[in-house]
Amino acid sequence: MKRHMLTMSLVALGLCVLAVNAVAQEYESEDNFKVNYFANNGVAGAPDATVRIDNPGSFAATESGYGPGVSDLCAMIYVFDNDQQLSECCGCLVTPDGLRTLSVGKDLTGNPLTGLKSNNGVIKIVSAAINNSPCDPTEDVYPVPNIRAWASHIQNKVGAAYPITETAFSDATLSAQELGFNLEAQCSFAQRLGSGHAVCSCGTGD
Repeated sequence: MKRHMLTMSLVALGLCVLAVNAVAQEYESEDNFKVNYFANNGVAGAPDATVRIDNPGSFAATESGYGPGVSDLCAMIYVFDNDQQLSECCGCLVTPDGLRTLSVGKDLTGNPLTGLKSNNGVIKIVSAAINNSPCDPTEDVYPVPNIRAWASHIQNKVGAAYPITETAFSDATLSAQELGFNLEAQCSFAQRLGSGHAVCSCGTGD
């Protein structure tokens, strides 16, 4: 009897582990986390870089789930210096088929926590459902597909000019730790500490 109960317990535990792993794999595989970089930002003589964000309108998103349809989305933006410190963050509403255009120099790095503009760094975007304000990057971020984004890059100077390239944001795996600590918690701390600093802006359009 005891052996039977132990076997049943182990089977139940195994099913729970499989279920948790399945949920984790499903969460990690979702199209909700985008990453890109910026370089030579604010360097004398260098042009400004640009980030463009689009909502294709493929999903109806809420905090309880998503499915076929169209919906407004939040682009939760987190800007990191190349020393791994979060410099600014903000949440930007993007309507279906809308296009936001953001200046890296003005909108994304113009109001840093420390007062020192980042020359090189990383931009992370979480595609998320409407939450508190309507787009609050500091808490209750519910990742859902389907934001798309592109960034221009100011490459190292060649002769008298700075070459400009453009790439789409790359897909990345969004773990619970990355979202909860590296993004939400750091954003909340930076904005409270900054008292008006560390808050980026959403540019134009849409």
